[in-house]
Amino acid sequence: MKSPRRAFTLAEANALLPALETVLADLARARKDLERHVEQLKILEALWGRLVMAPTNPDHAEFLKHREGVGRAGARIRRCVEEEILGRGIRFPAGGLEHGLLDFPTTFEGRWVYLCWRRGEPRISQWHEVDAGFSGRRPIRAAEAARMGIEDDPGDVDDSMLDF
Repeated sequence: MKSPRRAFTLAEANALLPALETVLADLARARKDLERHVEQLKILEALWGRLVMAPTNPDHAEFLKHREGVGRAGARIRRCVEEEILGRGIRFPAGGLEHGLLDFPTTFEGRWVYLCWRRGEPRISQWHEVDAGFSGRRPIRAAEAARMGIEDDPGDVDDSMLDF
């Protein structure tokens, strides 16, 4: 899902954190559900192999229940990510689900950068270049915070680098 490009100010991004804490908690629960169902399917498939899919198999109903559970949990994860994160113009980076990471696109000194937040942090206090990732996080200084997100689209940029 591609959302419209938008530059968040630090205040706008921080204002969303309580709602996003709830979204990420829901995603964590859905991920746990998904993992539980996948583990049960692995056990059933280890016991029966392809025979578990036969309607006459004694564990077939259990197999179907867990397969449907995988589908429900996966759909819940996709919906949350698409509607509650990407739909708000927020980037969900690699590792976002496992580590509770979110990137808020913003402008700074004529270029796009990300305000970087990890679930559990009380506020956004770090940023990084679009190609730097979590390991490239830098503290946001007051002078930087005042200028982030106040420019319009800085213009020509490779949208694939922005990934939002």
